[in-house]
Amino acid sequence: MGVRRAVEIALNAPGKHKEPISTYGPLIHNPHVLSLLKGKGISVLDHIPEHGAGTVIIRAHGAPPQTKNNLEMAGFNVIDATCPRVIKVQNIIHKYAKLGYSSIIVGDQNHPEVIALVGYAMGNGYVVDGINDLNSLPIFDKAIIVAQTTQDVVLFEDVKKWACSKFPLYKIFDTICDSTSKRQAEVSNMAKAVDAVIVVGGRNSGNTQRLAAVANKSGKPVYHVEAETELDLKNLTSAKIIGITAGASTPNWIIRRVYRALEMLPLKKKQTRQKVLFAIQRTFLLTNTYVSLGAGCLCYACAKLQGISISFRHVFISILYIQSMHILNNLTGNKADLYNDPGRASFYSRNKLFLATLSLVAGGAGLITAYTMGLMPFLFLLVMSIMGLSYNLRLIPDCFTGVRYRRIRDIPGSKTILIALAWGIVTSLFPFLSVSGGIDAASVLVFIWSTSIVFARTAFFDILDMQGDRIVGKETIPILLGEKSSLRLLKSVLIIIIVALVLSSAFHIISILGFILAVIPVSMLLVFSAYEKGYMLPGIRLEFLVETHFILAGIITFLWPLI
Repeated sequence: MGVRRAVEIALNAPGKHKEPISTYGPLIHNPHVLSLLKGKGISVLDHIPEHGAGTVIIRAHGAPPQTKNNLEMAGFNVIDATCPRVIKVQNIIHKYAKLGYSSIIVGDQNHPEVIALVGYAMGNGYVVDGINDLNSLPIFDKAIIVAQTTQDVVLFEDVKKWACSKFPLYKIFDTICDSTSKRQAEVSNMAKAVDAVIVVGGRNSGNTQRLAAVANKSGKPVYHVEAETELDLKNLTSAKIIGITAGASTPNWIIRRVYRALEMLPLKKKQTRQKVLFAIQRTFLLTNTYVSLGAGCLCYACAKLQGISISFRHVFISILYIQSMHILNNLTGNKADLYNDPGRASFYSRNKLFLATLSLVAGGAGLITAYTMGLMPFLFLLVMSIMGLSYNLRLIPDCFTGVRYRRIRDIPGSKTILIALAWGIVTSLFPFLSVSGGIDAASVLVFIWSTSIVFARTAFFDILDMQGDRIVGKETIPILLGEKSSLRLLKSVLIIIIVALVLSSAFHIISILGFILAVIPVSMLLVFSAYEKGYMLPGIRLEFLVETHFILAGIITFLWPLI
């Protein structure tokens, strides 16, 4: 939490605070994040000049109070990004230091967090990193014992036993971050159940090193890597179960890249069936073939829900339109994929010409098919295609000053909402209008159902991509609301459409097929809950599973008359 908060403060600082912007010391112990911040013009301040200008961000580890005062005296605007849990330890030390207590700090003497903690001890702080150091300390009349928030849990337990037996009047505060203690315990248990352990994080990160040490005690092969490029996939092909953990300063997008790299292991194994199945899944997802087939299946299901008879051309148009628009948007606006899904980014970079051609052919074929149905369907689809093409285009030129949103994609949350609306129109309203020429209650309800489940699907993928989207400046709905609030919103949307489907079918507003199609949002609800509880990890398998719900809607609809 503290690391994520510090990184978000730094990423949000440009344009909001006085520039130039720098951090006092490295913001966190992760080289990839530091490189990212450098690329955004956020430098590292190693010493305090006599006169300064701009904004300085206090690193997640904190800084001594005198350092903060000196930065302000030098003329800097100071923003404190210290982890709230570190601040809690600082406050404990400062409170008891004013009462005359000595502070015994269990930690690494040269670690920036410990240096900051000592600064709050008012000259009466002592750093120890083992029992031997404790025995060499003077005897204090009154003292407190605290720990660096990322300290080894086992070591601190030994310290507490030492204090209880020798100096029971010393006050002990268990200040190790609960996520640190839980992670060390989880890694210890996980290592027993896997064939190899991957520890992801900076090599100069103390808590990451401790995780690797905990895993090493199991006797299993342990690989400490800073990024997916350091993985030795050949040595891992023999492992059936691989455990992944990461240091506190490792961003989610690095962990996801490691996980996605490990997902590629089936391609390196000899089992032909597994290799073929995984390769098909990956190709279908990367080319947007699977998602477009899902759109066709959703179109078929929507028509049957509305009780109308549509031709294959309506389904075909849905497939072509969705494939064309999704490929085009990935080609023109996929900067976040460099962080969220480097495999996809690499695929689109290598196959730009092929994918651009495929997008144009699909879009053209859709328009031609619509033209064979009449002038109005053609114009309807043409307008939708133009709107889709304009999403990434600069619509308001730079000569108009003071305009914040120059492209549709600049509008916060626009991507998720517009994708859902486009799907809803092409899969439900377009077929209904071309057949009946009007709109009724059934068509409105089915449009809402179609739009809602696509909204849930797209917003869920935005949740998975939050860190990469934030880095490139996208303001998606999850970034605006936060991950937990967004998941609650999606669950609420799914529950509402489940109820709406059942009631609409019960009152014969739509086909009784609605009763069984309610299984689609129910299943999505279960998948989202499984992800939230950590039972499913982001990757190709999860993405494929979510997209399969639309295919399933078509299969259920096709089999319904046979039941």
